[in-house]
Amino acid sequence: MIAHLRGKLLSKHPNQAVVEAGGVGYEINITIPTFSALPAAGAEVALFVHTHVREDALALFGFLKANEKQLFEKLLSVSGIGPKLAITILSGMPTDTMVAAIQGNNVAALTRIPGIGKKTAERMVLELRDKLDSFGVVPSAATASPVDEDVISALVNLGYQRPVAEKAMARLGKTEGESFEVLFRRALAGVSK
Repeated sequence: MIAHLRGKLLSKHPNQAVVEAGGVGYEINITIPTFSALPAAGAEVALFVHTHVREDALALFGFLKANEKQLFEKLLSVSGIGPKLAITILSGMPTDTMVAAIQGNNVAALTRIPGIGKKTAERMVLELRDKLDSFGVVPSAATASPVDEDVISALVNLGYQRPVAEKAMARLGKTEGESFEVLFRRALAGVSK
């Protein structure tokens, strides 16, 4: 199986790249983050590759980062997720954010990825939560109480970006026992500054 490929980048598109190695051009399916980070055509490139074999097809999936390939392979182990959907998932959210969402049981964040419904997101959390320790990401969502999550959601509904809302909540410090209204006002004041 092909696990790594180094060669000349012949062409690149948002979901696909062609890399020439040893006189052979390999068509490789890629994620949007990999596409964005690839150099211009004609440059030397090295990709971590997952070779997917089926009765009727042989497909290569390439990643610039090893941890992205590892997460791709973990996603394939979830029932109902094939390689095409796994590529879409990895294109919809940064790797560290996705690992944090899975470990933190943040189904709402996962369902914002195109093609991921609530059942698939719940299966991802259930089947992968304990298998992602090697990624070394501290799940931010795991420390958020349901009230904190409601405040973040309310701020997002007002038009603030989710990372801005999460930072505002983080600046509040300990929020245990405070009501939604109090936390919401404090967080809103924090993002308005």
